[in-house]
Amino acid sequence: MIVLGIDPGYAIVGYGVIEVVGSNIIPIVCGVIETPTSESIPVRLAMLDEKLSVLIKKYLPDAIAVEELFFNTNTTTAIKVAQARGVILLNAIKQCGELYEYTPLQVKMALTGNGRADKHQMQYMVKALLGLDEAPKPDDAADALAVAICHAQTTDFSKRVLN
Repeated sequence: MIVLGIDPGYAIVGYGVIEVVGSNIIPIVCGVIETPTSESIPVRLAMLDEKLSVLIKKYLPDAIAVEELFFNTNTTTAIKVAQARGVILLNAIKQCGELYEYTPLQVKMALTGNGRADKHQMQYMVKALLGLDEAPKPDDAADALAVAICHAQTTDFSKRVLN
């Protein structure tokens, strides 16, 4: 089972691809999709859509897990991120069909057992659970891997029939 985790944004979108084999979680790739600040929001959204399509076609995930938005006090940023998240969700459901959403609290609980875990605790657990020598960089990529791991740890793949 291949899982693509996504940490949404409009300037930087983190992604992480893992493979679940039995109880093992194997890292495949992680990184970020960046859009240039010099472009308008519609152009950046189109770029995000195109780059995400390429990523999905390359790794052919069986499931895509996306982190839900955490709204802060900056509504302008929240609206832009929500627009990007809409592009991500539409692209994911059209290309994969298996879309799952997790709150930051759910991701933290799945990886650390603590819904208030800080970024360092999360990065440590991503590193430990994937058997990596160091935490993935940048933070957005590590966050995306955490979302993918959350899905892997909260889904019973043994009950799923794969074709």
